[in-house]
Amino acid sequence: MDLLLTHGYFLAEDPKEQRIMKPYPPLGILYLSSHLRREGFDVEVYDSTFGSRGGLLKLLESEQPSVLGVYANLLTRGEVVRIAQDAKARGWFVVLGGPEPANYAAEYLDAGADVIVRGEGERAMAALLARLKSGGTLSEDLPSLIYRAADGLLVNTPAAPLIENLDGQPWPDREQIDIERYVHTWRERHGRGSLSVITARGCPYHCRWCSHSVYGKTHRRRSATNVVDEVEFLLDRYEPDMLWIADDVFTIHHGWLAAYAGEMRRRGLKVPFECITRADRVNERVAGMLAELGCLRVWIGSESGSQRILDAMQRGVTVEQVQRAVELCRASGIETGMFIMWGYEGEQMEDVEATVAHVRKCQPEVCLTTVSYPIKGTPYHDQIASKLVNIGGWQESTDRDIAVHGRHSRRFYQFADALLKAETAPVHDDALIAAAREGLAASMHEVEV
Repeated sequence: MDLLLTHGYFLAEDPKEQRIMKPYPPLGILYLSSHLRREGFDVEVYDSTFGSRGGLLKLLESEQPSVLGVYANLLTRGEVVRIAQDAKARGWFVVLGGPEPANYAAEYLDAGADVIVRGEGERAMAALLARLKSGGTLSEDLPSLIYRAADGLLVNTPAAPLIENLDGQPWPDREQIDIERYVHTWRERHGRGSLSVITARGCPYHCRWCSHSVYGKTHRRRSATNVVDEVEFLLDRYEPDMLWIADDVFTIHHGWLAAYAGEMRRRGLKVPFECITRADRVNERVAGMLAELGCLRVWIGSESGSQRILDAMQRGVTVEQVQRAVELCRASGIETGMFIMWGYEGEQMEDVEATVAHVRKCQPEVCLTTVSYPIKGTPYHDQIASKLVNIGGWQESTDRDIAVHGRHSRRFYQFADALLKAETAPVHDDALIAAAREGLAASMHEVEV
């Protein structure tokens, strides 16, 4: 083969996800596979989700060494490094891509990678494979690469132009992996089989903590007809019971959404789905279209109930807009899920209280919380760089594990979670609320490092 594609996520080694059991196919490498196969390259995919490290090693040993492409994100760093080292030891040429490697180029290259693809991968990988297949070597005329020159210095080549016409791209190469197993796993655990689809690439907004390392602050959308063609294919071929629309902001373009709803209606298609949106991209008309399409749940990045913190994040939304979006969705029979982020730079106790009051007012069906973590390459990371403390070695940790000097302790945020849960519970429990508040007060002056 010319290229073997894989990723660093092994479901069998993730106890938390084994409890949740909501896996989705790795669409990124499946898009890459379909593009490169159309260009004439011999590409295979090893889907590590339902595979194993041993199974991947066996494949690397049994095949004639060629090019191994590995998708990496901040959660799979350790596994990706081990895969790269194992592949190098067996004679493979190792290429890394995805949202994280370019931010830690020196570390990944020193850990075993030969080259890193920066940003959107299709055109860069096609040029790289053509060069390697012809017996050539890395050089600065190849786009979107990071590698070490003979003198050891990092070479960062100019970016390849982004793909403008997404309708011209083949759909993800789903036949390369066992899609039915994903559907079956969902159906067995949750009663509904689910698959994912992407209708656009990129997010044009400016949230300071969010990474734009793959697509930049672009937004390129497929036509509504092209997306409905794919949805119809998925329903006919794999028979999922629902879809996950994996766009950063599905409802960003209201005219496109109306066209999509109209095309689904024209073909008599309706399938339950979940999606992510921004509160400022939901109005009464949008909520109605989502309901017509069969939307089960809309996820909203609320992040905080404090306008001061939202403004510091450059979220570009107001607390009132979030509350109104939840209200509109509920009126249309759509559940809402909210993401809340504790511990953003400058957050005080009054901001925590404002967030609790905000969620209590919204009453979303699901509320997920996290403590803010600085992703390298983002403005948030740059802003607090002098306060960051690495916990553990680079390979064994992730950006989620970086501590922020002077920030409240993790115990403090555990009590914040407890208070949020108690204050928004269907049954008011004064004892739980009091215990959470006592814990917050007791841990108020504890700091992370």
